Amino acid sequence: MLRALLAAEQARFATDHPRSLELASQARAVWRGGVPLHWMGDWASPSPIFADRGEGARLIDADGRAYDDFCLGDTPAMFGYGDERVAEALGRQARRGTGFMLPTADAVVVGRLLAERFGLPLWQAATTATDANRAAIRWARAVTGRDKIAVFDGCYHGAVDDTFVTLASGAPAMKAGLVGQVHDVAAFAKVVPFNDVDALAAALADGDVAAVLAEPVMTNCGMILPEPGFHAALRRLTREAGALLIIDETHTLSAGPGGYTRAHGLEPDMLTLGKAVGGGVPAAVWGVTADLARRMDEAEARIGPGYSGIGTTLSGNALAMAAMRVMLEEVMSPAAYARMLDGAERLVAGLRAVIGRRGLAWSAVHAGARVELVFAAPAPRDAEQMRKALDHDLLAAFHLWLINRGVLIAPFHNMMLISPMTEDAQIDRLIAAVDGFAGALEGAAA
Repeated sequence: MLRALLAAEQARFATDHPRSLELASQARAVWRGGVPLHWMGDWASPSPIFADRGEGARLIDADGRAYDDFCLGDTPAMFGYGDERVAEALGRQARRGTGFMLPTADAVVVGRLLAERFGLPLWQAATTATDANRAAIRWARAVTGRDKIAVFDGCYHGAVDDTFVTLASGAPAMKAGLVGQVHDVAAFAKVVPFNDVDALAAALADGDVAAVLAEPVMTNCGMILPEPGFHAALRRLTREAGALLIIDETHTLSAGPGGYTRAHGLEPDMLTLGKAVGGGVPAAVWGVTADLARRMDEAEARIGPGYSGIGTTLSGNALAMAAMRVMLEEVMSPAAYARMLDGAERLVAGLRAVIGRRGLAWSAVHAGARVELVFAAPAPRDAEQMRKALDHDLLAAFHLWLINRGVLIAPFHNMMLISPMTEDAQIDRLIAAVDGFAGALEGAAA
């Protein structure tokens, strides 16, 4: 059933994308796997779509085909493509120099804006959220004198070795497929099912965990929402155990101007953030409480001079600071978020109407402007349940169906992101495409 549907969609894609197919053939001669980053080959299309440009919440490919874009570069373009304010700020700074290994006046403004927006007083810059999370973990170990971290099963926090762990038969294990992995990172990590307060308490009971690193909503194995009271328990248990709480807001920045942290009154010791904060320019930041900053100073004095193992040459460069300033000052406004949240409500309502009308065992969940269509009902509460719901053949057919009807969503599962530039008509076309796919499944099964 699915094979026939997928084969038909693959043939349609090939007919509609001659230029992308031609470019893919050329790229295979110069890029391993035919793409600059192997993730770009992870889409459901039989060959990569080659992008030409983005306009608002639309992407136009090398064949001139336009897509309603709900992937938005997997979040860096969450506020839309081609914003003139961002383009002007980047152009102005590029003409003055992109980086000096010295701070600029923008850095002072960006620091103040971050403190006001997220509630943590002191900040550091990184190039990506991966780098920010690495730094947070190092500092957590330094100030606590503990070697272990705790993460939630199904997590993803960038290319951070310490987090490449999962639960296997109830015990921490390294994720499958790791390339060139030498050290057993599972020996220094505890892995807990999301929403399981008892398991979290047990993981912290030995007093050897430096920090819990968490997305406030799990977004990288399908969306898993926190159950009522879970975050209060997470904060209470970490404080009782003397472990730091690091909240990774890289994806949940979609929840509101101050991320999920401000929208829901969380109290992290550290907050990490990347992707959209630079408007697509590689930029990330991490912030700390005043008390933690004091402890960091003390740890630094104990350790003494030398190489910290934290930072990269491009971190905090002038171009990134210019990008973050315009994003924080002008683009990531309450009005922009209001449009995003309204659009998400429209999308969720439409998806749930399709699910109800067709009697599907699916769910639509969302956190702010980020929406997930889950092929299960009720929605999973942890990664083990979510993995059972991820039918990869069904996902491939669904994603390619959407691509062929001019809609892009995140390629790894069914994540959909609303930009302030997303129009109601685009949302309605996505809902109609989902409805069409459900109808095609019913027809194939008949």
